[in-house]
Amino acid sequence: MCGITGWIDFGHDLRAEEATVRAMTDSLVRRGPDASGVWLAEHAALGHRRLAVIDVAGGTQPMEIREGGRHAVVSYSGEVYNFPELRAELVSLGHGFRTRSDTEVVLRAHLEWGEDAVTRLNGMFAYAVWDIAGQELLLVRDRLGVKPLYWTVQGERLLFGSEPKAVLANPRFRAETDAEGLAELFALPSAPTPGLTVFRGLRTVRPGHTVRFGRHGVRERRYWSLESHPHHGSLDTTAGHVRELLADIVRRQLVSDVPLGLLLSGGLDSSTLTALAATGPADKAATFSVDFPPGEQPERLGDWNRDADAPYIRELVDGLGTAHTAVTVPGDDLLTHRGIGLAARDRPGWGEPDTSLHLLFQGVRRHVTVALSGEVADEVFGGYPYFQDDGPLDTFPWLRGRTSPASLLRPEVAAAVRPEEYAAQRLSEALAEVPHLEGEPAEDRRARQVSHLALTRWLPALLDRKDRMSMAASLEVRVPFADHRLVEYLWNVPWALKTAGGEPKGLLRHAVRDLLPPRVLHRPKSGYPASSAPAYAAALRRRAEELVRQDRPVFDLVDREKVRRHLAEGTVLPGPRAAPHPTGGLDHLLALDDWLDTYGVSVR
Repeated sequence: MCGITGWIDFGHDLRAEEATVRAMTDSLVRRGPDASGVWLAEHAALGHRRLAVIDVAGGTQPMEIREGGRHAVVSYSGEVYNFPELRAELVSLGHGFRTRSDTEVVLRAHLEWGEDAVTRLNGMFAYAVWDIAGQELLLVRDRLGVKPLYWTVQGERLLFGSEPKAVLANPRFRAETDAEGLAELFALPSAPTPGLTVFRGLRTVRPGHTVRFGRHGVRERRYWSLESHPHHGSLDTTAGHVRELLADIVRRQLVSDVPLGLLLSGGLDSSTLTALAATGPADKAATFSVDFPPGEQPERLGDWNRDADAPYIRELVDGLGTAHTAVTVPGDDLLTHRGIGLAARDRPGWGEPDTSLHLLFQGVRRHVTVALSGEVADEVFGGYPYFQDDGPLDTFPWLRGRTSPASLLRPEVAAAVRPEEYAAQRLSEALAEVPHLEGEPAEDRRARQVSHLALTRWLPALLDRKDRMSMAASLEVRVPFADHRLVEYLWNVPWALKTAGGEPKGLLRHAVRDLLPPRVLHRPKSGYPASSAPAYAAALRRRAEELVRQDRPVFDLVDREKVRRHLAEGTVLPGPRAAPHPTGGLDHLLALDDWLDTYGVSVR
């Protein structure tokens, strides 16, 4: 995995801007600690920070190729898992390769097939291709948005980067927010709108989209979307195909020229990946989990977090014989490193779960450079508790019964932001995107709606967190369940098959029933654990009490008296997470103040 950035400017000679381009590039050093590169031309500059995974010696970037009348340069982040097949096809078409890297495969694919090359790629990626002859930039993001990519246009200028910090490192972009950004931050912090950010004028390349920029201006194009059609096949046939897909996906994602491991929680999803990996070439797989010291064991958060991971992990590890490491995250470390969430995200995040996940990734990084993780399985197999809810879809399902941080806004700010109307409008837009199947049963229609909301509004928040916290530790995390072939197939599987046997994710359980011990196979969904360290909660409360006594920028937005009342009564401040947690709102409040102050964010 890597960090990419760049600057296109048809009104300015960028050959004189090397210092600024290097500052943009070096802001992404944690995404790529192994090497740095900058490519400069009159109207284009590309930067790259490399985390070497494939062809460690040969895959340096930005990579430039000139062949005949074709001339282009790429800055690429990600992994393309079918690059060996694509390489062979390109060789048959006359291409000669000078490296073993998937980067060269991606660039040559664009030289051969143009913008349509992206439809041939299987992987997680975000990259920029500058067509030197045509003087045009192409930004590309993978189908589900596993890898991030930000951009902004200012007339004849476009800036882009893997994270907002790369764009913010250019003095021509100012850190500002507005009513829309505040609505995303306060009303929908766990249901981000595709394409939008909390910074005014800064956008994301939407999942499954490309962005072209040249002298003609900007053009966005969707190259992938889910399509609905009838599913044919019994439970056994469907489960068999799922098993074949998963085996192929895991086999491809175990390819690495550097040490690789798996994140193992003892849940169905990560256990499935571990069992498949343990039967492949990595038969002595390295596995990793998070743990907490005695007295700081995880909070039980109802349906979101039910029981301890350790017994399930131990049973699986003993059965498979993996080399397992439990990374302990004490409360003192949570306090010491709690600023990592803001530093990695460039916006207020989820607080303690961000920090503990990052500390887990730091521990994993001491042993391996690449790890496989079980994200996305719940979205595609329907594993979250809210999939079982049959209430009206009058809010995003994971937010039902939750009070958003918008309830803390000052009255005049709330009047400008209109958080309830904003959330309702975004929900309506999201539901209008669902590709329904004519004549399907009401149960399947609703399951399709909830699944689409989960894939396009909930999953981006999870992937963003995973990407930032892992890359801040210079760890590449792969997500096999995000393979677009699996997502496309499961999109059309009826709900009755997905819940085979009357269990959530019954289809997945049926597909891997011979791989896992019964207790692990039938374990109910239990989310990422949240520390209950008393010292952490007490320290946040003290800081919040100090905050309300000071003249701080956060109170230009947040009602001081509302916060003071919560603290005096001992009630929980509304937080940004879907899962309830007593420190979530305190974390969000403190991070918001730090963001406004340290990033110098102005409100327009």
